[in-house]
Amino acid sequence: MEAFNHSLFLLINAPAHPGAAVLMLARLSAKYLILLMPLTLLLGWLRGGERIRKLMLEAAICALLALLVAQIIGVVWPHPRPFMIGLGHQFLPHVADSSFPSDHLTLMWSVSFSLLLHAESRAAGALLAILGLPIAWARIYLGVHFPLDMAGAALVAALSAWLCLRQARWIVEPMFPWMTTVYRRLFAALIRRGWVLE
Repeated sequence: MEAFNHSLFLLINAPAHPGAAVLMLARLSAKYLILLMPLTLLLGWLRGGERIRKLMLEAAICALLALLVAQIIGVVWPHPRPFMIGLGHQFLPHVADSSFPSDHLTLMWSVSFSLLLHAESRAAGALLAILGLPIAWARIYLGVHFPLDMAGAALVAALSAWLCLRQARWIVEPMFPWMTTVYRRLFAALIRRGWVLE
């Protein structure tokens, strides 16, 4: 399996002298596409009704759970990144920590998978899921992840989304009134002006 992982990585990883345009696209995808995930959650909360807000809260909890699971896996089973073993070419600075699973993709896909499980948020979930693909490609292309790190992220994200869906009434329902109170206090001025929903 490791040999397959290395071989697939070398097929996707950038050459020693990649084109400037592709390199810039990869760096933008690897570093900034993930920002659309919290933006989606924030806009969903600010502009959505109670049902949408509960789905945004569920997705946020799912992301935290998935990231926790990913961190535990990294501690229990540390896996070196390609540049740590001198494999391929690295074009993105990164700390030398465990590569499996990818934290970036775990966060992106845990939110997208959670949103995909509900009809009201399925379009946003599908968009985030699709945007996860260039993130996955870019982080392999730039030499900081292996392909199986992305497969691991997908599994962790899917498991977290399923668990959060199953336990939503025990987690989201008790938290929602508290989160609503905090929101109304923090955004009171914007609510009064009608810029965001109460």
